[in-house]
Amino acid sequence: MTRKRLLLLLKPFDVFPKAKAGLSRVTNPKVLSYLDNRRKVHKDAINFCQDILQKKNVNWQPILRSHLSQAIRDVDLVVTVGGDGTLLQASHFLDDSVPVLGVNSDPTQAEEVEEFGPEFDATRSIGYLCAATVGNFEQMVDNILEGKTDPSKLSRMSICVNSKLLPKYALNDVLIVHPSPATVSRFSFRIKRDGHPGGHLVNCRSSGLRVSTAAGSTAATLSAGGTPMPILSKDLQYMVREPILHGAVNSSPLHGLVQPHEGLEISWFCKEGLLFTDGSHVFHSIQHGDTIELSSNAPILKVFLPNHLS
Repeated sequence: MTRKRLLLLLKPFDVFPKAKAGLSRVTNPKVLSYLDNRRKVHKDAINFCQDILQKKNVNWQPILRSHLSQAIRDVDLVVTVGGDGTLLQASHFLDDSVPVLGVNSDPTQAEEVEEFGPEFDATRSIGYLCAATVGNFEQMVDNILEGKTDPSKLSRMSICVNSKLLPKYALNDVLIVHPSPATVSRFSFRIKRDGHPGGHLVNCRSSGLRVSTAAGSTAATLSAGGTPMPILSKDLQYMVREPILHGAVNSSPLHGLVQPHEGLEISWFCKEGLLFTDGSHVFHSIQHGDTIELSSNAPILKVFLPNHLS
């Protein structure tokens, strides 16, 4: 039997703020202890996962997510150790053939949030899309290797700027904004059906436009007042951020759904702008007159989801 090939993608340690004396202005000993503990818990999780894989009949290789630079190929499974951000970064280098398992290396501890809440935010990693922790990692890996569990197929979003397809597909969302958050974003958008403009043209002045997939509808979109979508939905959800409205203006066109046979066409009317894909790390510059098209016509991503989502 051919040994399975596995890539272990790791969240780096430099994402945690330095807590050592002289490297931070933080002086609260509880905060310093909390930061040190976050690094330790993440490191222990990495070591734990590596020890488990060492015992399995698999060929595996670890790599920091910051070192990813080309498409992930020639592996049977990608395991990300970190949180949703690490899984999102992996998705940008995966096609629809290689499944991914997310390990939440540093889960939020409810008792810690309650204890420290009055002093600081003690939230750790949400890991919404992560099916594994150190508690069930070995069982999850065994089930996957033995073919006892199947990945879910999550819809992604394709992004075209001036009819040119960008290389990264969005698993969570796309945010289109002016580079300065204090500057008004000016744009218009309409829904296209079967490649032809069919929807009403909506002209906007606002803080920008966010468009999410089903997987991203429970993240920033939900926080902004959006609607959670079934995780396997192929619809997209768009929301105009902080629209400037005058008088009794109908705001219903500013929030809605884009169905699989439709696309969203956006025209940008500011001198400059930025298009962010799944957070702040992947972005594309746009300028006045550019046209952006978003749709769910993109390769799916195979993800092993938590039981309550799958």
